[in-house]
Amino acid sequence: MQYKTISAPVKKSVALVAHDNMKSALIQWCQDHQSALQQHTLFTTGTTGLHIEKNTQLSVNKLISGPLGGDQQIGALITEQKVDIMIFFWDPLEAQPHDPDVKALLRLAAVWNIPVACNRSTADLLVTSPLFSQSYQKTVPDYQQYLKERSE
Repeated sequence: MQYKTISAPVKKSVALVAHDNMKSALIQWCQDHQSALQQHTLFTTGTTGLHIEKNTQLSVNKLISGPLGGDQQIGALITEQKVDIMIFFWDPLEAQPHDPDVKALLRLAAVWNIPVACNRSTADLLVTSPLFSQSYQKTVPDYQQYLKERSE
């Protein structure tokens, strides 16, 4: 696979996802970083989005619930380069019925070079980084070049 360099935008699209046991931690994190998050476009899986809207002043674009396909919707947005950062508070101590979906989502984030935070410490570092509110250069797969090479 060939790669190309693109500019991540100043106004980022941030995916917010949390397993059931981690929703309260994500809500608290959103409350703590509300002013920084308000500057960006937020996407959430359904139930998480409802809780964030109820407990913060943040406006979110709610997809469907994770186990019903919301994880795949976030993954699709990543592949379309419509998500720049993912904050995913997952529960490493409890088995999840949709674990294959979670692994696929994390795989797509790695493929498309999306910064991912899976815990509060990493999320704090991401949101307080100067790059959170600036443009920066990153590499992503060059899918158009891939298609061109396949057709030759």
